[in-house]
Amino acid sequence: MNKMKNFKRRFSLSVPRTETIDENEFTEQINHFNSQHAHGLTPDRLGPPSHDTSPVSPEATTPAAESPSHLHFSSKAQHRRFSMEDVSKRMSLPMDIRLPPEFLQKLQLENENSPLCKPLSRMSRRASLSDIGFGKLETYVKLGKLGEGTYATVFKGRSKLTENLVALKEIRLEHEEGAPCTAIREVSLLKNLKHANIVTLHDIIHTDRCLTLVFEYLDSDLKQYLDNCGNLMSMHNVKIFMFQLLRGLSYCHKRKILHRDLKPQNLLINDKGELKLADFGLARAKSVPTKTYSNEVVTLWYRPPDVLLGSTEYSTPIDMWGVGCILYEMATGRPMFPGATVKEELHLIFRLIGTPTEDSWPGISTHEEFRSYLFPQYRPQALINHVPRLDTEGIDLLSALLLYDTRSRTSSEGALRHQYFQTLGENIHNLADTASVFSLREVQLQKDPGHRSSLFQPLTRGKNRRQSIF
Repeated sequence: MNKMKNFKRRFSLSVPRTETIDENEFTEQINHFNSQHAHGLTPDRLGPPSHDTSPVSPEATTPAAESPSHLHFSSKAQHRRFSMEDVSKRMSLPMDIRLPPEFLQKLQLENENSPLCKPLSRMSRRASLSDIGFGKLETYVKLGKLGEGTYATVFKGRSKLTENLVALKEIRLEHEEGAPCTAIREVSLLKNLKHANIVTLHDIIHTDRCLTLVFEYLDSDLKQYLDNCGNLMSMHNVKIFMFQLLRGLSYCHKRKILHRDLKPQNLLINDKGELKLADFGLARAKSVPTKTYSNEVVTLWYRPPDVLLGSTEYSTPIDMWGVGCILYEMATGRPMFPGATVKEELHLIFRLIGTPTEDSWPGISTHEEFRSYLFPQYRPQALINHVPRLDTEGIDLLSALLLYDTRSRTSSEGALRHQYFQTLGENIHNLADTASVFSLREVQLQKDPGHRSSLFQPLTRGKNRRQSIF
């Protein structure tokens, strides 16, 4: 139990920061402010006064007792109107939150002694979030099971706070062992990663039997997307998905975080075509060089040859090999190196890229495990013959991602600046971290040649959406 107490204390909820919150819940309150202002009255509890004035209609107002969020007023000629940003910045709430009236009433009473401009203590903020409904199972409604794994079961659900769909990842807790290390890593990392191309962790709920992680809900993943279009994607769409993958990964790498499990099933896609990195159970924060990392990471098909040969001294290049394999898979519709064992995986890699030499991989000739396999001396094949749909710039990027020497393998930031993405425009490099690439008019998805059904329906909310788990 002490373990779980420490876990809850360490990973106290931190919901995404946004600039404003939904103002519908405060309509009556604001109307009341405006009406009172017509009589020279101003609010004295939810913020300091300002010197702005604005004309309003001098209509009669409803009695104070009719509104649970009614505020007292003091007579002042000039004031600053009630600001949604005050509450938003104080509580760091998402913009679509539906604040309960009883919480607003409590907030009103608290502000008599603690004005909005005063920062909340950590304990007060946690208490306020609990009052709103965060950290409680009853806040979410289960709509059906999406999938089940060794440690967790994922359900599709709906939040009563926002009415939005969510994914509920229930992780079973063993009383002796506590929370699995993968869950601890996932929470630890995701609570601080706020990016348009990384799945959002909305809430954390702890009970005696399970730990529930509440994620944003996405309709599909890249594997399902490929299946849906008959493994024949538009090359323009390949470029847009590739850029989003690199954009989210670059954000992680700048913060010294290695994903270590990139594969199509862990790249979620919503009905707008936004791609987001998910499943950070194997991710690690790398601050200093270490030899303690495991080589039993990354799904076999996307694992780089240095890790296949037992290396535990790796950094961000471990993810870049997988990015290259995913680019190939999107462009061809088939996995690049579908090996069943480590030896077969290495054999497939060497047969296409060429058996490594001292020129392509310095030090490989003295690597004991490599020498023990006795691989034939394959010559590298031209990638264009295997990925004919990729243009010259695309082949150049793919080649830079699949280099044996990790020191030469391109970085996520370098890949983002590659000529391959030049046709997407320069503005795409200037987006805020939380802004979608589709906020730019010049970035639009095309219909895939193998298109079977309409996956993207940005103007409607389809009932039969593709389901995915992470």
